[in-house]
Amino acid sequence: MTLHVRRQTPLPADRDAVRAINAEAFGRPDEADLVEALQDAGLELASLVAEADGAPVGHILFTWLETEGPLKAAALAPMAVRPGHQKRGVGAALIGAGLDAARRAGAHAVIVLGHPEYYPRFGFSPALAERVDAPFSGEAFMALELVPGALEDGAKVGYPPVWGV
Repeated sequence: MTLHVRRQTPLPADRDAVRAINAEAFGRPDEADLVEALQDAGLELASLVAEADGAPVGHILFTWLETEGPLKAAALAPMAVRPGHQKRGVGAALIGAGLDAARRAGAHAVIVLGHPEYYPRFGFSPALAERVDAPFSGEAFMALELVPGALEDGAKVGYPPVWGV
């Protein structure tokens, strides 16, 4: 399998592929609807598509969060891989490329609400997220500092209304 990660284009074919990937991976349209709502609201930091042998098989979205003070924080959500391509490195490639894009965009930290067994391998930590005042908590709520010490003094992040939280 030849894997390639690229930015999502504004073309209808890419938007349709991203919608299908998210709906298939989650087994419902909710995450696909969220991706479109976040993009339409202009909150996108990076939207990446993974292609295996030229066919779109994965998607990840990073969006800006509302913060107080100088902190620039992003949310990683959602990440989706078509069921037939899961556990083959597609998600890892998307996360790596997405974190690189977030660094280039100037994000100081990334927040994710996801599988507590999966995201720590990329440096995400529930303990670090305890420093973040947000509408989420628990072991699935994790943070990663892209700038060392960015969350040292704590942070307050807000999810824009489109998130529905």
